[in-house]
Parts: sequence; C-alpha cells; structure tokens
Amino acid sequence: MKPLRIALAQINTTVGDIAGNARKILAYVARARKAGAALVVFPELAIPGYPPEDLLLRDSFLEENMRTWKEIARQVKGITAVVGFVHRDDKGRRYNAAGIAAGGRVRGVYRKIHLPNYGVFDEVRYFSRGKDPMVFPAGRSPVGVTVCEDIWVHRGPLPREARAGARLIVNLSSSPYHAGKWETRREVVARHAAASRCPVAYCNLVGGQDELVFDGGSMVVSATGTLLARAKMFEEDLLLCDVDGNGEGGRIDPSPKDDEEIFRALALGTRDYVDKNRFPGVIVGLSGGIDSSLVAVIAVEALGPRRVLGVTMSSLYTARMSVEDAHALASNLGIRCIDLSIRDVYRAFESELSGPFRGLSPDATEENIQARIRGTILMALSNKFGHLVLTTGNKSEMSVGYATLYGDMAGGFAMIKDLYKTNVYRLSRSYNLRCGRTVIPERVFTRPPSAELAPDQKDTDSLPEYDVLDPILRMYVEKDRSIPEMAAAGYPEEVVRRVVALVDQSEYKRRQAPPGVKITPRALGRDRRMPITSRFHG
Repeated sequence: MKPLRIALAQINTTVGDIAGNARKILAYVARARKAGAALVVFPELAIPGYPPEDLLLRDSFLEENMRTWKEIARQVKGITAVVGFVHRDDKGRRYNAAGIAAGGRVRGVYRKIHLPNYGVFDEVRYFSRGKDPMVFPAGRSPVGVTVCEDIWVHRGPLPREARAGARLIVNLSSSPYHAGKWETRREVVARHAAASRCPVAYCNLVGGQDELVFDGGSMVVSATGTLLARAKMFEEDLLLCDVDGNGEGGRIDPSPKDDEEIFRALALGTRDYVDKNRFPGVIVGLSGGIDSSLVAVIAVEALGPRRVLGVTMSSLYTARMSVEDAHALASNLGIRCIDLSIRDVYRAFESELSGPFRGLSPDATEENIQARIRGTILMALSNKFGHLVLTTGNKSEMSVGYATLYGDMAGGFAMIKDLYKTNVYRLSRSYNLRCGRTVIPERVFTRPPSAELAPDQKDTDSLPEYDVLDPILRMYVEKDRSIPEMAAAGYPEEVVRRVVALVDQSEYKRRQAPPGVKITPRALGRDRRMPITSRFHG
C-alpha cells in the first residue's frame, strides 16, 4: 500500500488573534501541500488560540472564530486539513472541535468527547460534550480524529475509530508543559496505538500563554507503539511522516534533557508573555543573588541583551560584593545595568514614621519598607520606559511567604515562581556548564542566600535549610501530604508543622502575585486553588 504522507503543523498561536492565527494556518497548509502531504493536522483550538477562557462566553468571539473556520475551509485545496476551532450548533451549544476541510469545502466536524476538568483545565465550564467518533477520508485513506483528552482516557473514541477501519488516528492537542511530560505523552500515545493496532499522529501546540507553556514535541507512533517521528520542542515545526508502506517513518528530532528542558520552557514562556503583550523589553532588579542572576540569564536567552535592563538598588545593608557580582553578571551578559540607592529614601521613611513607631523595636516592618521602596523604583522605571518588571521570587519563597507584598513581589511576570530554590541553583550551575564559562559569578553560588534587609541577615534565620524545606514543600504543595505522612517520611514534625503553617498563612500573598511559568505538575495558582480564609492546617 502506498504510504500516507502526513504533516503535523506544530504552530505557536496567540489567544484572540484569530486573523493572525488563520494566516499562519493557511501558510502551513501551503507548506504541507508543497511537501507532498495528503493530510495536515493542527493543534487543538488553533483558530481562537488556547486556552481562550471566558472569551468563549462572548458571542462576537465565537462568531469570528466560526467565520474564520469557514474561510479557511474555502482555501484548503489539494490537501486535507484538520483544524481546531470552537463549533457552535444551532442550539447555541459550544464544542471544542476539529474541523475537516478539503477541496474548498467543510467535510466534517468532530466534537471533543472527553472534557478535562482538573488542574489548569476548566472545559466543563465552557463546552458541551461530543458523542460520536469520526472517520474521514484523506486521499484514499480512512483517518480517525480525536482531540487532546480523548486520547488520555481509557475508553475514548480511538478504539472505535480503529475498529471502523481507520488507517491512522490523529490527535489535536494543546497539552501544557511540565518537566518530563513529553515522555508521559509518548507512553500514552504508544499504549493506545498498540492496543488499537493503528498508528497515531499527535499534534501539540507550542508557545507560551500567560502561566502555561506548550512545548510541542508532536509525534507519530506506529501500530506497534514505536516512535516514527518527533518534532522539535519549544519551537514551531512542520513534521512530515510517511505512514505505512516502504517509506514508513520521518524525522526524529532530539529533545533537550532535564535542566536544559526546564530552562528552554522558562525562556519560551517569558518570550511569548513579553512579545504577545507587546512590551519592548524587561527590567530585572539585580541583587547579586542567585535568583535575580538566573532571571537575568533567562531573560537574555529569551529576548536578547538589548531588551534587558538590570538595576541595582543598594541599601544600608547591601554588601559591596553584591553590587560587584551584579555588575559582573551584567557585563558577562552584555546588558545595561544602572545603579540606584534607596538609602536616602529609606531615611525619609524612618523620619516620617518616627512618631507613630516611637518606643517600638525594629522588626519586619522596616525590612518590608526597603523592599517596597525597591518595588516602587522598579515600577517607576517600568511606567517611564514601558518595560515589564520581572520579579525574582522562587517557589520556595512564594510557598512560605518569604517575600514582601508590593515589594519584591511587585512586577508583571514571575518567571521562576514555580522553581524551587534548590532547582534555581541547579539550573544556574548547568547554564554555566553549557556556556563553558562563568557567566553567573562563582561567589553567587557559594555565599549564603540573604535578603540583605537587616544586619548579617541570612535566609536560614527565618527558614529551614532549602535542602530540607523544598522536599517538604513538594509533598505538601504538590502532593497534598498530611503532617503525619511528612513526619513519617523522616522530616522533624516541628519543622513540618512550621512549614505548613507558613504555606497556609501566605495564601493571601500568592493570590496577589503576578503570573509565572508553570514547570511542575502542580504550580501555585491555577493548579492549586486554596481558600484564603481557612482554619484547617495539615
């Protein structure tokens, strides 16, 4: 049998840019047709962008999406295209759909059957469930179609489509990234392919959308579960693959591993947040510490050095080495760095508050004033130049509230808010190794971490060592382990109780934090929705 040449159009869409997404879709249709493909497949909801959230409740949005789908279908000739869009029936019900177009006409519409309603997914809020599987012709080959969650469930439409004679099953997906997720997807796709004895082509979205990153990695798996082709990760790509016959197979692009994978996810999420929201550049407060160093490094990777501005803001407690290391980093990255001082502004606050504070000892109040002065300065620069402020707090700090509301939490995007402190060190080390030179100064790694808001301050004055704190946070924040379970895992119960209390007490801060890139299975924010007011602990 002659091979069926398919193309997976792994594109980076923008939510709400329906016209721009349509132009990109038609450009990839033309590329696939020129490459000799009989079928081209696009990601889930490629026309409106994913996830459109409450835009789906607006009639004007749905109507433009529907008009655009019909116009795309009129222009698809010489090839069959499967495109994700929102279908609205004559009763006003919305469906997450895959449209099939060929010969300048709409040839069919498949409606997603299984709607995810967990983690970051909220599809039951927006969509009705489809009921029927679908097999359509691509050239002379029967092809089954599914959408994202349809392939993750045990009893989805895929086996029925295979039994109906499909020679290939395609899956339109917009599967958000977390570390190691590509291998999980491969296992799921391979299991279904082997069970149904039918090749599966999985087309995933790529790009950043608010907190979410879509890593691409589209793939084709044979009827025995063998990987036949894999697209690039974190980049747009057109993956071609011949299915069946002597020409079976396609390109298998290598994928990044471990720390490099996370690094590229953070860079892509940052780049798309900045570019899709049309910011000319970013501002990073450089403290000379590990967190701001990694944020600056990733910002330069994402945007280039000319679009990144570093700012030092020395206080009475800032060590000279902190400023030196910040400047060394800026020089190594080739970014501009300006020096400002908060000393005089802080003294003005002290003077103004001396009356109300008379007789009271200094405490976290004075520390927070310094952080808030810095936040004000960064936001003033942002207002004046139009640049986005990148906050530098990590997941360890954000989990336990070791951050100042309206201070170091002030900004527009929290790039590393889903990265634990121990991971910050690891990613920074691996970055220096990949570069083959010391971009992040060695002293940044060896100095004890400190907010430098009080004399001789260290993070460990307020928190357990990060090697102890981070595993407890993983168990509590990501896996919902109880205090007895964490204590049974070998962590001192008094430490566990203290950490749990800090996490629970800090929910109100996290609710006011800027969005940041999700890179773990359960990030703070959309993944983990806890009440602010609660008396249950542990």
